Amino acid sequence: MNRLNILLSLYLSFCPYMILYGQKMDISSTVVGKVTCIARLTGMPLPEEEFMSPNSTVQQWNIGGTDLGIIWEQAPGKYGIFFGDSYGRNFKPFGPKPNDAAGEWRCNFLAFSTDTYLNDGLSFSGVVTDNKGEAREIIPGGKDKSGKGDWTSIPTAAIRAGGIDYVHYFNMRNWRNWDTNYSALYRSVDSGMSWEPCANVKFSSDSYFGQIGYFKKDGYVYMIGTETGRDTPARLARFRERDIERQERYEYWDGTINKWVRGDEKRATVIIDDKVGELSFIYNYKYKKWIIAYFASARYDITLRMADDITGPWSEPYKLVDSKEYPQLYGSFFHPLSSYGDELYFLMSMWKPYNVFLMKTVLFSY
Repeated sequence: MNRLNILLSLYLSFCPYMILYGQKMDISSTVVGKVTCIARLTGMPLPEEEFMSPNSTVQQWNIGGTDLGIIWEQAPGKYGIFFGDSYGRNFKPFGPKPNDAAGEWRCNFLAFSTDTYLNDGLSFSGVVTDNKGEAREIIPGGKDKSGKGDWTSIPTAAIRAGGIDYVHYFNMRNWRNWDTNYSALYRSVDSGMSWEPCANVKFSSDSYFGQIGYFKKDGYVYMIGTETGRDTPARLARFRERDIERQERYEYWDGTINKWVRGDEKRATVIIDDKVGELSFIYNYKYKKWIIAYFASARYDITLRMADDITGPWSEPYKLVDSKEYPQLYGSFFHPLSSYGDELYFLMSMWKPYNVFLMKTVLFSY
């Protein structure tokens, strides 16, 4: 986090092709540029930190520490952003671990944005709040740290389907081994202001789709999933938008017969054989590529891969962000605007200072 990164990010905004020259990675004739950090999204800027910081989350909504930043399009030019375990004004960014010493722990919260110019950061237009005007918890979590009950509820992906907003989450029992109770869905029919559980969609603690990403294309919602944690490969499912609450109609990609198979997730075969952590994926319409980014625990980086078809084959891994430059990184959630041009924007977390940052890279072909 230094002045050089800021200067690079600003320069990249005006001159992407020049800065990419000599800093490229060839993935099926598509070149990926160097990543820069554009802005801090949450929490209090650190002393001498020079990133832009357009959101006063501590003062406005009592959010001092948080992570994730799962962003989806609710309507043209309007976006929802789900965050994970969140703490208040007394949060210490370099303490031994995120804590709720002040009793202000919320297992998740939801912000909104109408910002479509991201080269100067991503501004929030609002947050779902409680009667004190502070960010409120959306998906309930029990906060039972015994390791035998309901610890917290963590969002993994969100989507608007059939005019309704949905969030997929897992309910954590014990963080030590990422031992979950289940994964499930909540939904909102009023553009994210109130939420309720979807009674008919539930994934077991050992499901291939305990953590997922969503993307809509050609009438389907595609879902790439892993078991909960950061040590399993990725598999693929899809369903019609209208069937998001009808789990029995989900179809799973069986690569052994190259067909979609309905109703049996155990038929889903591996599409990315890696240790895949928090993920998101998009289809970029300009480059006609599927693009996935995820935290790769084995290499401790944010890995990017591309494919012409969502079923694969996927490219070899490309180190998009190195933990040597951004220590204790994880999470990589694409902004929906990344589907339509040269610029890829994504939200990335760092464990210390336990906050979320807007990152950017640029694509071009040769």
